[in-house]
Amino acid sequence: MSLINISNLTFSYDGSYDDVFTDVSFQIDTDWRLGFCGRNGRGKTTFLNLLMGRYEYRGSITASVDFEYFPYQVEDKSRNTLDVLSDVAPDAEHWQLIMELSKLSVNEDVLNRPFSFY
Repeated sequence: MSLINISNLTFSYDGSYDDVFTDVSFQIDTDWRLGFCGRNGRGKTTFLNLLMGRYEYRGSITASVDFEYFPYQVEDKSRNTLDVLSDVAPDAEHWQLIMELSKLSVNEDVLNRPFSFY
């Protein structure tokens, strides 16, 4: 178990008069399965970008885990899907990919197609 600690977080975009977050404090246990939901423009993606260190802010964010943004950017969409997945998750074993695809009811043949198959 690790904690993500947000303490007195205040953030606004340059040139904006309104804060996206004002003096926000909370903790998230990394063992939780948690989702942030809300209407467009309410700060969900901004919060993720703050966690990833992409913006300057006041307050503190401390965590002993790394953060990643999904969906991942794929530069060459003509590459084989399995190769793209190997870049994204280099430690994933083939059987794990097959298992995840089966949970999504996706045939494993998709791994041998170009990533951007139409």
